[in-house]
Order: sequence, then C-alpha cells, then structure tokens
Amino acid sequence: MPDLLIELFSEEIPARMQKRAGEDLQKLVTNGLVEAGLTYGSAAVFTTPRRLTLALGDMLAASPRQVEERKGPKADAPEKAVEGFLRGAGLTRDQLEERDTPKGKVLFAKIEKPGRPAAEIVAEVLEQTIRNFPWPKSMRWGSGSLKWVRPLHSILCVISDEAGAEVVPLTIDGITAGNTTRGHRFLAPAEIEVSGFEDYQDKLSRAFVVLDPAARADTIWHDATNMAFAAGLEVVEDAGLLAEVAGLVEYPVVLMGRIGEDFLGLPPEVLQTSMKEHQKFFSVRNPKSGQIERFITVANRTTADDGATILAGNEKVLGARLSDAKFFWDNDLRTVTTGAGMETWVKALENVTFHNKLGTQAELIDRMATLSRALAPLVGADAEEAEKAARVAKADLSSEMVYEFPELQGLMGSYYARKAGMSDAVADAAKDHYAPLGPSDDVPTAPVSIAVALAEKIDKLTGFWAIDEKPTGSKDPFALRRAALGVIRILVENDVSVHLERVLAVKSAKHLGAIRGGAQSVWAASARDSLGEIGQEELGQKLYKESWENALVQPGSPEAVALVNEVHTLTISLLSFIHDRLKVYLRDQGIRHDVIDACIAMDGSDDLTLLVKRARALSDVLKTDDGENLIQGFKRANNILSQAEEADGVEYSFGADPKFAETEAEKDLFAALDKAEAKITPAMAAQDFSTAMAAMAELRGPIDAFFEAVQVNAENPTVRRNRLNLLSRIRTICSAVADLTKLDG
Repeated sequence: MPDLLIELFSEEIPARMQKRAGEDLQKLVTNGLVEAGLTYGSAAVFTTPRRLTLALGDMLAASPRQVEERKGPKADAPEKAVEGFLRGAGLTRDQLEERDTPKGKVLFAKIEKPGRPAAEIVAEVLEQTIRNFPWPKSMRWGSGSLKWVRPLHSILCVISDEAGAEVVPLTIDGITAGNTTRGHRFLAPAEIEVSGFEDYQDKLSRAFVVLDPAARADTIWHDATNMAFAAGLEVVEDAGLLAEVAGLVEYPVVLMGRIGEDFLGLPPEVLQTSMKEHQKFFSVRNPKSGQIERFITVANRTTADDGATILAGNEKVLGARLSDAKFFWDNDLRTVTTGAGMETWVKALENVTFHNKLGTQAELIDRMATLSRALAPLVGADAEEAEKAARVAKADLSSEMVYEFPELQGLMGSYYARKAGMSDAVADAAKDHYAPLGPSDDVPTAPVSIAVALAEKIDKLTGFWAIDEKPTGSKDPFALRRAALGVIRILVENDVSVHLERVLAVKSAKHLGAIRGGAQSVWAASARDSLGEIGQEELGQKLYKESWENALVQPGSPEAVALVNEVHTLTISLLSFIHDRLKVYLRDQGIRHDVIDACIAMDGSDDLTLLVKRARALSDVLKTDDGENLIQGFKRANNILSQAEEADGVEYSFGADPKFAETEAEKDLFAALDKAEAKITPAMAAQDFSTAMAAMAELRGPIDAFFEAVQVNAENPTVRRNRLNLLSRIRTICSAVADLTKLDG
C-alpha cells in the first residue's frame, strides 16, 4: 500500500502557531481523505519554523467502487416525477428496477460510483485544505489571491510505493506541487529531491534540519543543562519557553553567555523575566545563592568562531535591556526608602480605576484592609499586620518596574516592602495575595498572607455580584471562577473555618450601600461597624442576626428593608456559585456529585472546610459495603415512612418505645440506634465526621435484619405506629450526618 508525504514550505511560521497548525493539517487532510473513501494505516505530523509536514502510511491506492441504491416513486407515478428521479440518479428509464412492496410496485435505481485514484483525491483534499486553512492570522503576497500565515514557497506532495514515487498533480495560485524541498536556510539552502518520507527525513537531517519539534526541544535541554552543569550552575526550568525556542530554530545550537556584573544585583525574577520576554533566553542560576548569573541562548546555525560573535551581540543587546530594568529598580528603591515610601504609590492609585462601578484601586485597597483586619483573628494573623499588608499589597502597581513587567506585580511589592523596612509577613503577603492563580499553584500558608488573599478575592466576588457582572457560560472576563476556587483552596488546604455567608452578606451590603448611597448607606455603615467583630466567635451570630434587625427597624427607611432583601438574595446566589466551584474541586478528587449535594444540604455548609471534611468522610463510608447497603436501608425506611405520613396525615417523629417491640429484630434495632446515637451526637458536636459516619454504617446489619423479619404496616395500630416511629429514628439519626435523600441509587 502506498505512502503519502506532504510538505508545505513557507517563510517562518510564528512558534506559537506551529503546534496547532500541524494538528489542523493532519485533521483536515485525513478527514477529507476518509470522507472520499481513502483510508490509511498511520499518520504523523511534524513542524519546523519553515515547514508543515504530514506523513501517511499504508494508504489505499484508490477509493473503492461504491454501489448506491435509491428508492424512487411508484411505477405508475406521473411521468414528471419519474423524469425528476432519473435526472437525479443520472440514469435512463430502462436502467430502473421495479419491485413489489406493500404499497405496490416501486422504482429503484442502482448507482455505481467507480473508484478514484489516490492522486486525484489527494489533490482535491490538499487544495481545499490549503485554501481554507484556519490560521489565526494570514496574509496575501504578490498578485495572487492565496492566503497563508507567511508567503508559501513550495508544496511537496508525493505518493510512493515499491514501484517508485509519483508527484500528485496540483497547482495552487501558481505554485505547482513537486518532489523537492530545501534544507537549512543558511547551512544547506540547495534544493533537495525526495522519494518518500524516510528519504525526506534522512536528507533533511543531512541538510541541518531537525524535523521533529520534540527532538529539537530535547537537544536544547540536554545541551543547555550539560553546559550549565559543567560550570557548576543550573538552568531554570521553563517548559513554555523551551517549546517556543524549539519553534524558532531548525538546527539548534546552544550557547551560554554572561550577564554584566552591574546587573547581578537585580532580583532574580527581574533578570529571568527580562531575558525571557525580550530575548527568549534561558536563565542560568547559581544553585547555592539562587542568583541568576548567566544565560542560555539558542542559535539556528553553527559558525566558524563557535558562536562567539553571536554571543557578543546577544550580550550587548541584553546589557541594554537590563540597563532599563536597573534604572527602574533604582528609581523604585529611591521612592520606597525616602519620604513617604510606598504610601506615595498607594496615593497614586487614587487616580487608577479598578472598575467604573466599583471605584478606584485606592478604594479597593481600603476595602481589602478593612476585611483583612476582620479576617485576621480567624486565620491566626495579627490584625495590625494584616491591615498593613493589605494597604501595601497592590502599591507596586504604581512602580516603574511593574509598569514595564506587569507579570511581576506582587512579587516586586514584596521586594519593595522589605526595602521599606516592613516585616517579612507584610512582604510575603504582597507576593502571595494574588495566589492561587491556577489550579496547580500553591496557596498562601502564612496567616497574614491568608487574610489578605482571602480579602482580595472575597471583595472581588461580592463587588462584581453587587453590580451584576457574573460569569455567563464560558465567559468570565473578571476571573470570578478563579477567585472562588482560590477562596475554596485557601480555606480548605489551610484547614481554616469561616462562616462565609456572614462575611459575604456584610461585604455585599457594603458594596450595595456604596453603589446606591442615600438612605441605604445606613445599612452599609451598620455592616461596616459590625465587620470588625467577625473574628470574635461570641459575636459571629450577632453580626448575622442583630445587624440585619437594626437595618429592618430603621424608622422611615423602606430602602433599608429592600436593601436587606437584596443582600440576602445576592449572598445566597454567590454562596451557591462558590458551592458549584467546590463541586468541581471535589469531583477532581474523586468525590461524587451526589455526596457533595448531600453535605451542602446540611446546616453550616457555608463553612467550606467542615463541608469538605463531611463530604470526604461520607465518600469514604460509601466506598464500603456496609455504607452502600446502609443507604439502601435508609432509603427504604424513608420511603415507607414518607408514604405512611402522607396517607395518615400525621408526622411520625417521636414515641418509639422498645416495650412495643414484638420481635428480636425490632429489639436489636432499638439497641443499635441507641448505641449509634450515643456515638454520633458527641462526634458531630466535635466535628468528628469520620467517627459519626462509621457509627452510622454500623446500623447496616440491624436495619437489614429488621426489614427481613418485620412487617412495618402491622394490623395492630399501636405496633404499626411504634414501628413507623422507629423508622423515624433511623431517618433522624442518619440525617444528622448528611442529607442521605440526595444520594443516587
């Protein structure tokens, strides 16, 4: 069976587009061939800066002959109907076949489609692929109409088998397909004739072209790490940069250069970011000090002087870039170590808008500071430190360094805070308060950092909820899903208990009061005054209850009543959104959605840390035979009880008495329930969910035995009522652990 080789040779393709382009080429060509009846055995795609290559193995030499049968009108149908059917089928009347059917004689046509040679099909499919290729950006050149990411120079398209190679006849916009390509632009620019993929790969290799991007990346990393190791240094890992650099060269040559002495005092992150963003250099650090001391660059060719000229040019350009960074660094240090220090930058943020409905960055900082102070006692942080950290956490947004390198915000703030004489806790909070940015990022663990990071995310969530800017579908322009996941991970992974509903209610009220103003600001002021009491456990419920009552009884303030109702609606909506993100977080850890729902339905589900502990304990119990079978027994008890309560119009919720038990199974169940309740009640009070659920699982045997031996709806009404009340005890005891009615099955 023949093989197919396609190469589209052009000017340099941007590195960020190469991987997707290779995937698109394979998908479009193979789908088109299969739809035309041309199947294949294997496919491989390769990309370099100047070429997209697709190799198919064991392809059919021609599409198979096809016979299509079409059902037509009845044999006695009007002549015009028959003529229309004949035109569509491309046949004459005598080529039709009459068949008896339940509806009478019907005309049928057999249409034979002969097989087509592979070259003909490949030419059609490849032309369609090239003309409709989904580049993110494309261009026209010369006088032609063809669009490509960069000017397309040549098309190689060869079908090969044991008998030889055949060029597919194809011409697109003046470019005729052939069996030639070119090697490296500088080291082997001559034309190369090929007869198949193996020949193509071998000749390109001799022409200084490494076809496989993975092989280029491996070569770069191997040579770079060996070179650094020989100098007692190590290369800073950066998978994204490695993939990008592998897409910039066809023949990678690794070179290591030096960083000027004047720049070695810059923070390592500044050096790394500047070199990566501007020069595509890898950073090389001293493993003992952590300082960036050298750089790795990757040339696209060998030179007679072993890259000395290339390195000299790169070092000169790098020196100019780092001179700018040093200038920014020195200016920023002068600002934070003299005069008002970082407060100058905070003051400047009064003129920077955070959101046109939520105020300036300075107003955001004020809100964060207030909330950080209130949250501090809950996370074991010093309230003064937390407030101070929140006030400087975003100050570096006014710095020259962050203006040049926005990706360093927070990190530079931590350097500047230390230079300004602030504590390590405050400096670390500046760096950590944005975290976690992604699902695999580490969460802050220092108490002050936790308080500030939570405050930043909670303010964002409540603020955008207050102005009705919620995520919709796949759109989330303000990264609110990420913020919600951040709140979840910070609380859960640090084992911090916070009643979120109270915090969200107060913050929502403050946002709404600030947005609406007027009489409604009375409630906002009340909420603000109460906010500082969140951290005091004895006043937690007071915040949630009394401050709402105060707003409701304000004389002549119907707006306050409406605001309280709106705050409640917003709070429930936002808490539901956070619960939805929690479901995703726990599902990734193997906890079923119905288990999470069963725990969310319980009181106190706004304490995410306890909610997760409950869900994990229930999930573990359900993985055991006793746990899974207990659920079936519980549901059977609940169904019988619910049906009886509906039929009788009464609630069987108390009064089960062992003296009315007639069987040993009943007596055993009474004893088992007493024993379980004695374990579950104190365990739940101590939030020991594992012990409580293990005790619940022990009920499996007595419940199973009860249903096997006992008829609940006995003829004696007293016995029946007692048994129904016994089932009620099962429901009550088990429901103290989780809402088991939410479980599937």
